[in-house]
Amino acid sequence: MAYTTIDKPTDYFRTKLYTGNGTNDTAITWDETDTNMQPNWLWIKNRSEGDQSHALFDSVRGATKRLSSNENSAEGTEATNLDSFDSNGFTVDNEVIVNGSSDLMVAWGWKAGTSVSGNTTGSGTAKAYTGSVSTTAGFSIIRYLGNGTDGHTIPHHLGVAPKMIIVKSTAGSRSWIVLPPVTDGHDKDLKLNDTDAIGDSDVWNNVAPSSTVFSVGSNAVMNANDVALIAYCFAPKQGYSKFGSYTGNGNADGTFIYTGFKPAFVMIKATDAVKSWMILDNKRNPAGLSGANTIRYRLSPNTNAATSDNGDGHDFYSNGFKHFGTDTSTNQNGTNYIYMAFAENPFATSTGVPATAR
Repeated sequence: MAYTTIDKPTDYFRTKLYTGNGTNDTAITWDETDTNMQPNWLWIKNRSEGDQSHALFDSVRGATKRLSSNENSAEGTEATNLDSFDSNGFTVDNEVIVNGSSDLMVAWGWKAGTSVSGNTTGSGTAKAYTGSVSTTAGFSIIRYLGNGTDGHTIPHHLGVAPKMIIVKSTAGSRSWIVLPPVTDGHDKDLKLNDTDAIGDSDVWNNVAPSSTVFSVGSNAVMNANDVALIAYCFAPKQGYSKFGSYTGNGNADGTFIYTGFKPAFVMIKATDAVKSWMILDNKRNPAGLSGANTIRYRLSPNTNAATSDNGDGHDFYSNGFKHFGTDTSTNQNGTNYIYMAFAENPFATSTGVPATAR
């Protein structure tokens, strides 16, 4: 039985906690020492300061180009945010948003790595695109130009249909659009920068992604003519990543979600209720809980709030995660949720070595 396609998830995803020093050219190195990982997508949050936005960077747009998940703002060129993506980490400059003096920071990094380029397909004028992809990890970053035409199709290079896609226009005040991992997701959307419930939408042209492309409608939020957009595309990989849905039970003995791996990172959003997004990871824990299964520290991609301890626990197990408590952002009775999760370890390696809970 094949338990996983990736024995070492840290080859493709890592979390780093660091303390800012407020100085230029500060190199941040991942904690893992067995191998190196150069990130292609980097998401940083100052978790001490409640007035600092999330800072998202990728190697396709370039290190100095910042977007914020809690804002609908255009891409900014920030010479004093991120300096570079390094062979085993990254280098930040002196801004509080990425390197506040004595502030606690968190960074999540994903690796793609293989460059791709070409022209878009489908209806309307073909436009140029560039990107970075890892078919092994099921992750691609695609920067494309819109053409304003229904049925414009964007190659994603994953080789299988993506289960979840996050798209942001780099110009103008336009929301982050999320293709949710639900069966009818191609005529729905969520917005990463707000709390709205899932909504009917034609932004995906009412067409499910295929193994080669995803389709967009003429809506300017996804396809304004000659405007650059960035798409982060995800396909599940056994033992490494999963994108799915569950229903809360509003009980202290909450819902268990099977992933097939011990999670390192989980992002959750209610789909039929107005609730904030939530990010949990395996490295941010309240004092006294280090090494325990229980995860209580949360960050919300749609707000600039600092890390908070909501009191209700979320346990990371060797094969999934479980909620303990009635936090309505994750476990309201009868409410449906979507999630994206990445592994710390597979439930069992390709040679049958099992993972253990934290």
